[in-house]
Amino acid sequence: MPANLPPGLPIIPDGPQEPIPFEMSDDDFESAVTDALGRIPAKLAAVMDNVAVFVQDDYIPSPGEDPDTVLLGLYEGVPLTERDSWWDAGSLPDRITIFRQPILDICTSRDEVIHEVAVTVVHEVAHHFGIDDERLHELGWD
Repeated sequence: MPANLPPGLPIIPDGPQEPIPFEMSDDDFESAVTDALGRIPAKLAAVMDNVAVFVQDDYIPSPGEDPDTVLLGLYEGVPLTERDSWWDAGSLPDRITIFRQPILDICTSRDEVIHEVAVTVVHEVAHHFGIDDERLHELGWD
């Protein structure tokens, strides 16, 4: 033990520490997602078409995908900018999934969770509007 510390105090190792994941109930997390969706400007929300939003605990990589892949959110569907006049004929809804555990794993407070959920929702909704990751990065939404 270093001489300048009184005996009995724990020694805290030097270097970066892993953040302790924030715990939040499923209901509170889903409320954060609902609140983030509610903050989408009304004019944009009115243009969103045939899209459903889900919350899942974790992303499970597909076969052939890197098994260590971690996603906070995922948009699956046909962006509005790529739809043609035939798209509506029997198309399933687009799907936005927000992954609870990866968000909680990188956050250490309720405010951080709410912020990260909002950023993730905006990111995935932007994909629905045809905005790609490169453009989102340019706009500061990564």
